[in-house]
Amino acid sequence: MNFNAVIERDLETGLLVGRVPGIPGAHTQGETIEEVRANLAEVIELLQSQGALEPESEFIATTSLMVA
Repeated sequence: MNFNAVIERDLETGLLVGRVPGIPGAHTQGETIEEVRANLAEVIELLQSQGALEPESEFIATTSLMVA
């Protein structure tokens, strides 16, 4: 299965925070992108093994906005 993830930096802690849009419970944090990716894969595998991998929505796209 292929999933799209969003990874952002928490400005208070400096940690990277990752989530999979539309998948409740699919979120984690780490110090590197690689760590967050591995942690997210582990979370998704855990949700799947528990029968709790139930998407609430479908990821469509990301976009950039310019605001004056």
